[in-house]
Amino acid sequence: MIGEKIDQTVADIDRVLSEQIAPYLAMHGGAVELLDYDHETGNVHVKLTGSCAGCSASTITIRIGVQNVLLSEFPGTVKTVTHEEGEITNPFY
Repeated sequence: MIGEKIDQTVADIDRVLSEQIAPYLAMHGGAVELLDYDHETGNVHVKLTGSCAGCSASTITIRIGVQNVLLSEFPGTVKTVTHEEGEITNPFY
């Protein structure tokens, strides 16, 4: 039962990333991918790819874009967002 709730939370987080955040990143040639959700700590771990990978504004994108949306959509469930950079595919976008 707990596992099903966690699976649903992961699916919901992935849906929000896909529907609310990915379209904005795509306008700049980037994308976001959900790598992990830790239900014990409330941490969501994502990867930025495309033009977002290695971008000097990627930390701002995570904090203002991704983290604020997820904290708003999942109050009490999501507490932090961490990220890693994917392969840089278009550094001059």
